[in-house]
Amino acid sequence: MSQRTTLRKAGPAETEQLVPMITAFHAEEGLRSDEAHIRRALAPLLAGSPHGEIFLAGPQISPVGYLCCCYGWSIEHGGLDAFLDEFYLRPSVRGRGLAGSVIQELSQHLAQKGAIGLHLEVNDDNARAIRAYERSGFTRRAGYGLMTRVLQ
Repeated sequence: MSQRTTLRKAGPAETEQLVPMITAFHAEEGLRSDEAHIRRALAPLLAGSPHGEIFLAGPQISPVGYLCCCYGWSIEHGGLDAFLDEFYLRPSVRGRGLAGSVIQELSQHLAQKGAIGLHLEVNDDNARAIRAYERSGFTRRAGYGLMTRVLQ
């Protein structure tokens, strides 16, 4: 990542900075989780799991957001792909262009890793986020929708 980065990879030492932001994001999105669940899900990614990475956005001392990026493989797209599982910026910094610069930095990082594509899901009623993602180069795939089957 660039020297003037606004994005940096998080490790175990950043757990206490991440948990309140993840809790806020889950509350904002109406997701059911608790602190123990969040910590269990975070730990492997912060410890270096090959399945994904967590990034902090903003100043080192006081980050203003986080991203969780998970990895998979796509025959359709021709190789390694990434899924932006969670992306949160504190409400006080939204609308300032930070989301676009953070996504650009993440995209460069992923391209250096050999990733072919970056996917995400967004609520249909979140017009502001949809516009931000479209400005960052994301497009909706006509006729496709994310479906999930919970296994555990």
